[in-house]
Amino acid sequence: MNVAYILRCGDGRLYTGWTNDIEKRLKDHQDGKGARFTKGRGPITLEYVEQLPTKSDALKREAAIKKLSKKAKEELILNYKSSL
Repeated sequence: MNVAYILRCGDGRLYTGWTNDIEKRLKDHQDGKGARFTKGRGPITLEYVEQLPTKSDALKREAAIKKLSKKAKEELILNYKSSL
């Protein structure tokens, strides 16, 4: 399963990434092994997950999300959570 995702760091900053194993990737981030950006910014919480059919689609979606303003990312997260 390929996904684009958004994490919230303990300092309120948002991190966007992609993976094909969200559980492992989240654990890596929480253990300080995920990305330099999230290291030391715990606790890390998963805020948004979007499943995509291919790795290429996930990479493109990650890039598109990264271009959004923080306000737009917060709206994306809010809409995602309200749909659960």
